[in-house]
Amino acid sequence: MKVLLRAATIYSPQSSFHLQQQNILIVNGTITYIGADEPDADKVVTAEGLSVSGGWMDLHAYVGEPGHEYKEDIQSIAAAASKGGFTEVLCLPNTNPVIQTKGAVNYLKNHSAYLPVTLHPIAAATVDTEGKDLTEMIDLYQAGAVAFSDGIRPLQGADVILKALQYVQLFDGLLMNKPENTRLTEHGQMHEGITSTQLGMKGIPALAEEVAVTRDLQLLAYAGGKMHFSLVSTAAAIDAIRKAKAQGLKVTCDVASYQASFIDETIAPFDTNYKVAPPFRSQSDAEAIKQGLADGTIDALVSAHLPHDTESKKLEFDLADFGIINLETAFAVANTALKDKLPTAQLVDKFVTGPRTILGHKIPVIAVGEAANLTLFQSDQAWTPTETETLSKGKNSPFFGKELTGRVIGTIHKGQVVLH
Repeated sequence: MKVLLRAATIYSPQSSFHLQQQNILIVNGTITYIGADEPDADKVVTAEGLSVSGGWMDLHAYVGEPGHEYKEDIQSIAAAASKGGFTEVLCLPNTNPVIQTKGAVNYLKNHSAYLPVTLHPIAAATVDTEGKDLTEMIDLYQAGAVAFSDGIRPLQGADVILKALQYVQLFDGLLMNKPENTRLTEHGQMHEGITSTQLGMKGIPALAEEVAVTRDLQLLAYAGGKMHFSLVSTAAAIDAIRKAKAQGLKVTCDVASYQASFIDETIAPFDTNYKVAPPFRSQSDAEAIKQGLADGTIDALVSAHLPHDTESKKLEFDLADFGIINLETAFAVANTALKDKLPTAQLVDKFVTGPRTILGHKIPVIAVGEAANLTLFQSDQAWTPTETETLSKGKNSPFFGKELTGRVIGTIHKGQVVLH
C-alpha cells in the first residue's frame, strides 16, 4: 500500500528534514520518498497544519489483561493508544497473575504482535509486587522485559532497591520506581495543603515523594546502575534529580502529562475523576514541572493511563480508586497546559526521543529507507474528548467535555495505517 503525507511538517531531530514541510511517501511500511513532488499513492493524507514525528512511546500505562479485562484488555488499550498517537506502550506488571514469568512476558508480546501498537512488558521487580524477594530478572530480561518495576506499588525497602540496582547491572537493565513513602501517604486522598484542610480530607504530603527520591538517589550513588523515577510531582524531587544528573548519576524521570493541568485548588471538590496518585499538587510544584521539562531534568511525558470500572470510581471520594484514563488525551492535555513553556518540537521530543533514550531503544528517524514508525498530528487543532467516543474501557477522565488543543490524526507502524 502506498500512503502519501501531503505537506507535512516534520519533527525528527535526527533527520535532515527536521522542521521542514515536505511530502512523504510510505510504501508497504517503508519511507521511500521525501520531497516537494507528489508521487502517486493509494491513500493521500492531507490536513491543515499536518505534522509528523517518530511514533510516540508511553512509559507508563495499565493493561488489565490478564485478570482485570473488565478494566482494560490488550485490544482496547491498543485502540486507545493508537487514537492517542502512541505506536509503542510500556505496560505495568500489575496484572493477575503479575508479569513475573517468561510466560507472562510472552503472553503480552504475542497477543499484541499483530496490533498497530507494540506493547512492551515491564516485569515485576519483586515477587507478586510485594516488595520482598526479587524476581528472576535475567530470565525475564532475556524473554523480552524492557524494564523492572512494581508498577503502581512503590518499592519501599532500601535493601530490596539496593539489591535490585546491583542485579540489573548484570545485563545493563533499568529499575523503575514510583517515589512514595507509603507510611507517609497512608489514607491520604489529595495534596496536603490549605485546600485539603478546608475540605476535611487527609492530605498526601509532598514530603512523601521527596524523602523517597532522596533515599533512592543515595542508594543509586552507592550501588551504581540505572534508575528511573515514574510520575514525579514535586518541586523538591525535581530539584534533587536535577542535582543528581549534574553529579553524573544514571537517573531519569517522567511526569504524567496531566500533572500540570490542575492544582489542588482548582480540582472539582469530591469529583473522583480528579483523584490521581501522585495528586495534583501546588502551583509552585506545577511551575517546577514546567521548568523541569524545559531544562531537560524531566526526560519524558507519560499517559499514566489507569482505567477503572464504574464501581471503582462512582463512590465517596475516600473510597474511590486512584487514577484516570489518559492515553487518548496525553498529548493534547500536555500541549494545552504547557504550550506557554514548551515549543512543539520540545514537547514532541518528550514522547519520542526521551522514552527511547531512557530504555536504550532505537529512535525512529524520518528518512528514506527507514521503517515508518510515525505519529500524525495537528498541534493547533482544538477538539473536545467525550465519554461516548473514548476507545478505552475506562470512562474515568476529568477532561471529558473540556476543549483541548492538539489533535492526533493517526499512526503508521508495522505497516499498518490507522487514521482517526
